[in-house]
Amino acid sequence: MKLRNLRNESQPKLMIIPMIDIIFFLLVFFMMSTLYMVERRSLPVALPQAATAAADTGEKVIVTVTENGQIQFGEEVIPMELLQRRTKQEIVRRQGNMVILLQADRNLPYGQVVAVLDMLKSAGAQRVVVAVEKAGAGG
Repeated sequence: MKLRNLRNESQPKLMIIPMIDIIFFLLVFFMMSTLYMVERRSLPVALPQAATAAADTGEKVIVTVTENGQIQFGEEVIPMELLQRRTKQEIVRRQGNMVILLQADRNLPYGQVVAVLDMLKSAGAQRVVVAVEKAGAGG
């Protein structure tokens, strides 16, 4: 009977580097797909353009007003009559520490934009920012 020498046999090796690459790829894939899912929940709005548009950072609540006057506060669509009450609730919930980002469609009549701004201010909003797209180099 012949005994095998176990020291000379090659042992299977676990290659960890390719596994890390695959896990990293999956992580990036799911992060990107989640970002696109969040973006799809908002109402479609064609923002006006401005040459001096700047990125804003910080905790913000997004208020979107479409061309037909539909209002979305955060992720919920609400009627104009509830905008003031909903804004007050959010200010109390966040203890006044927030920025309201107003995304108004460029085709929305100016009077409606002013009415929304007035309701936000009368609800106690201190910082309201109007969202615009950065204009191209050609104008």
